Amino acid sequence: MDKDGQPVLDDDGNQKIGSLEKNCPKLKQRDHGSWYYSIELPPGPDGKRLPRAKKGGFRTKKEAATAAEAVWKLAQDGVDVLSEETVADYLHRWFAKRVDLKRSTRKSYEDYIDRVFIPYLGAIKLLQLRTRHIQGMFEKMWADNEVHAENRLKAHQALEAERAAHTAWKDCPTRPRPEGLRQAWQDAKAALKEARALPTHVTGPGTQVRMRNTLSGALDDAVNEKLISENWTKGVVLPKYVRPKPLVWTPARVEAWRQTGEKPGKVMVWMPEQTGAFLDAVAGHRLYPMFHLMVFRGLRRGEAAGLPWAETDLTHGTVHISEQLVVASYDVWEDTPKSESGERTIKLDSETRKLLELWRARQAGERAEWEESAKTWKDTGLVFTWEDGRAYHPEHLSQTFTRLVTRLGLPPVRLHDLRHCAATLSLAAGLHMKAIQTLLGHGSYSLTADTYTSVLPQFEDAQAEAPLALVPRRSPARRDMAHEPDAKAGAPAAENPVGVPSEDAA
Repeated sequence: MDKDGQPVLDDDGNQKIGSLEKNCPKLKQRDHGSWYYSIELPPGPDGKRLPRAKKGGFRTKKEAATAAEAVWKLAQDGVDVLSEETVADYLHRWFAKRVDLKRSTRKSYEDYIDRVFIPYLGAIKLLQLRTRHIQGMFEKMWADNEVHAENRLKAHQALEAERAAHTAWKDCPTRPRPEGLRQAWQDAKAALKEARALPTHVTGPGTQVRMRNTLSGALDDAVNEKLISENWTKGVVLPKYVRPKPLVWTPARVEAWRQTGEKPGKVMVWMPEQTGAFLDAVAGHRLYPMFHLMVFRGLRRGEAAGLPWAETDLTHGTVHISEQLVVASYDVWEDTPKSESGERTIKLDSETRKLLELWRARQAGERAEWEESAKTWKDTGLVFTWEDGRAYHPEHLSQTFTRLVTRLGLPPVRLHDLRHCAATLSLAAGLHMKAIQTLLGHGSYSLTADTYTSVLPQFEDAQAEAPLALVPRRSPARRDMAHEPDAKAGAPAAENPVGVPSEDAA
């Protein structure tokens, strides 16, 4: 364009095409054109010249210069500023090389990447990722949590309404029943189906921390690869997460639970009397030896389900934990323990040892009967199996345990909480925390000590009374202070306590 805004033509009458740069007559107009930078980058690792780094769209020259300076510094630090890789592309590539992960951990990582990270962050170029993007991802998650919690409440209310409508129809004394009752029940069932179709998954603080840690690990590797300058998860703020500690089912808590139906904590532990009541009630159950083993020796569900006879020495009364059955999305597979400390040898108590001897004889009899009937007995080599030798699915064990607890009317605990029962009983019996750490296979002493600060009430009483025994007293500490003589009112002074000088002695 010329100074009048008309096209500039060449000798043949065609419009000239080219960059006017500073000669553009509209350059000073705020809404006309934009600034860009073009930088000569340092040579690559092979010494060859790299393409220039270019970017436009800046409103002012200063903005372009600032951006160019930032890119230049990144390039000087070795960052590949020409990379077009997106967060999605990088996460897929990073996950593919993580062959060092356990299968269960890989499943968790894969879920985080596909369900959370890529939908929120995947389209962003890795070079452009910043803390604000990651923080925004979690803020959206918190908003979804509120909606999903409301959906969960609606589903619960819809279930109660459906049950009430069904009860009204079923218990109606008149025959034939009024058609309106049946229609109300049908409407309630339709409403329940609609409410259950809404998303109800709430991502808790613990899961959010694990998500951030997973993404942080990926970005740490990106920093090492010189793809980004820093790990942008470091400035992300999440709700405070406190690992739930076991609470004991005291009489007061049991009474409150019976009135409200609410558990006072996520992790609950039975009192010795409640544990004994459960074991007595299920003594005839097929899984009783397994429950007894978990209650007193603290095995995890998967460790008990995957315990082989080859690692069970009933002569010396020990079991060696070297493998377990792991579950994810109801898929089950064999794997090693969670950590190196999880591989351990546990000494059996005399009763559990006797139970396992009886169980082995029973299993041998079942195998003989099965094979005599011309049926195939599956030789898994596991201690606890079905009658045909098949392994128990860990989820089946949890479901069976929950049904038994509900049927007995005991305060609810999870199957995994039997492990906490074992730790708390051992602590109350006087075992040192280090011994409990070894029993449970924890990786650190602090994890065991921080988790099991709650103890049985009778043990707390002993702890509270212990300091009193260290202080010698001439009379009981419990006195009726209302009738205590007042020395100032002329009462005779008490004898001088041992070790405290009197005025005469001075």
